[in-house]
Amino acid sequence: MATLADVARRAGVSPATASRIISGSTKLVTEELRARVLRAVDELQYVPNAHAQLLARAQRTAVGVIVHDVSDPYFAEITRGLQQVATANGRLVIICNSYRDPARELEYVELLRAQQVAAIVLAGSGYHDPSFTKALKGKLAAYTRTGGRVSVIGRHELPGDAVMPANEEGGYLAGCEVFGAGHRKVGVIAGPKVLTTTTDRLAGLRRAARELSRTLPARRVAYAAFDRDGGAAATEQLLAETPDLTAIVALNDSMAVGALSVLRARGLSVPGDVSVIGFDDMPIARDVTPALTTIRLPLTEMGARAMALALDDEVRHDRVEPAAATLVRRESSQPLTSR
Repeated sequence: MATLADVARRAGVSPATASRIISGSTKLVTEELRARVLRAVDELQYVPNAHAQLLARAQRTAVGVIVHDVSDPYFAEITRGLQQVATANGRLVIICNSYRDPARELEYVELLRAQQVAAIVLAGSGYHDPSFTKALKGKLAAYTRTGGRVSVIGRHELPGDAVMPANEEGGYLAGCEVFGAGHRKVGVIAGPKVLTTTTDRLAGLRRAARELSRTLPARRVAYAAFDRDGGAAATEQLLAETPDLTAIVALNDSMAVGALSVLRARGLSVPGDVSVIGFDDMPIARDVTPALTTIRLPLTEMGARAMALALDDEVRHDRVEPAAATLVRRESSQPLTSR
């Protein structure tokens, strides 16, 4: 395999000159010299060392994205938006799955900092964990001092720009929909307690319950993983506690799909016996039967906006951009009928 020294020797230039021409340096050289080097590259079929080029360039070209799980439809949609903007700006995206492990997130920040990425986007929920937050703040501060930029999606107590989904307002909309439709025995499938996303969505539901003079006791809130199996397990728990539930609100669509499977297996019709409402409006929400009533967040747009903020180095103060939540009514919910 040809080396840079081979190219320089064939072109009759120094290795430093060959390197500048191959890497696209803005330093002026004659067109004749440039042509000789590029001809030597072609003749020798020289392949530049991408890592060495990255370190040599004044402008960092890669960006790092830390998500909880890119196979989760929520993060898949967000990642799609992130990549669209990064690609349009000629950036390579390094995607890191933390699998909701705070220690792994800390490790990834260190790894991305070592790779000299231009920006880091944290696309997962914040944690109710003061020690972790303090450690993450410290690592991100060290990274930004070297010129890196940070943006986050969701509620975090971290430095950097943020795209803030309206999780509390979305929970409120879901609560108004279900309690306003006459349902009193409502079960909630919540995500992990440690996540700010869970806290905010549940807070919105409780606000709606208060305003509509309804109750949402702790026994009718089941916490589980933010996935289909978690939703199925939480539904079993809720039905064991309150067999005559008339509605279930799941705090994401994947958990709502798990709820639908359990209700179907028990011979309960949706929405005839139990109404089901999800959250996020993932693509699958339209394809399940019955189609899922849900709270829509602009997931792809959220990813695009977070990446745009991360790549915009003109503004130095931290910015917060809201992402609105809207209710999407489909066939899985209806007003309570007398029994």
